[in-house]
Amino acid sequence: MKEEQTSTVSEGRDILTQEADAIRRMAERLDVSFAEAVELLLACKGKLIIAGMGKSGIVGQKIAATLSSTGTTAISLHPADAAHGDLGVVARNDVVICLSKSGMTEELNFIIPALRQLEVPIIAFTGNLRSYLARNADVVLDVGVEQEACPYDLAPTTSTTAMLAMGDALAMCLMKRKNFTDLEFALTHPKGSLGRQLTMRVADLMAREEALPLVGEEASIADLILEMTSKRFGVSGVVDRNGRLTGIFTDGDLRRLVQQGGDFLGRMAREVMTPDPKTVLPDLLAKHCLEILETYRITQLMVCDEDRRPVGLVHIHDLVSLGM
Repeated sequence: MKEEQTSTVSEGRDILTQEADAIRRMAERLDVSFAEAVELLLACKGKLIIAGMGKSGIVGQKIAATLSSTGTTAISLHPADAAHGDLGVVARNDVVICLSKSGMTEELNFIIPALRQLEVPIIAFTGNLRSYLARNADVVLDVGVEQEACPYDLAPTTSTTAMLAMGDALAMCLMKRKNFTDLEFALTHPKGSLGRQLTMRVADLMAREEALPLVGEEASIADLILEMTSKRFGVSGVVDRNGRLTGIFTDGDLRRLVQQGGDFLGRMAREVMTPDPKTVLPDLLAKHCLEILETYRITQLMVCDEDRRPVGLVHIHDLVSLGM
């Protein structure tokens, strides 16, 4: 590594350490005010509104997004827009979190009297505990830092990191207190891989009806091979006269028959099938289906109803292609 690169890496480490130390000191200062903020938010019958100017406002947007995805309805409000009509979004059952390093942000403090008239509880994230914002808040959370990571102590860096970390702490504590489950999280993230794992069921992706490879127990090997290859799954289910699954036959079974030699084409499906195969129900979560496939090192599973009648077939490739 060149000397200049080494110096840059060292500077980067110093900045990360400085911000990490600031969060550590903030954690050490955390007191009962944090618990009061959590209780206030738990009691909220409306929505949580987060307001901040500049970089603090951007942090507020992220905190609102985190809260909304973890069981607490939250929106971001621009203080300047609020002063020109957008304050109408605030209702009496809401709670407002105001973000300001100095506690003296003009646009933010301008709407404080209106919030007080609405009797809306205010939680302040600020580093100035004697500020106008702090004096007018119901709960004050200290997010003060000794110095920004900026070499001129100007650009909001360490202070916004501290605000973001405090927001995360609130969101995660609320999530736990509300018993917000991984399934509920998945419902707010349906497009992500986690959402698919926790919401998608076997019935959502299985092959069914005409695409389902099935033959009767009396079918010949020739018919069995034709069904297996025409449906392109490399497997066929075998059912009895009542339509219940009694076995399966795979391309691996066919290879073993060929290796054994002899005239096997005259035999019937029930003579060559693997009896009592593993099956899954259609309402099983897809991720659990994948676990079964991986555990038993198989590539497909017949899907049956409670009477063991085949209703579908799921292949491991379908699960992998969905990012599971």
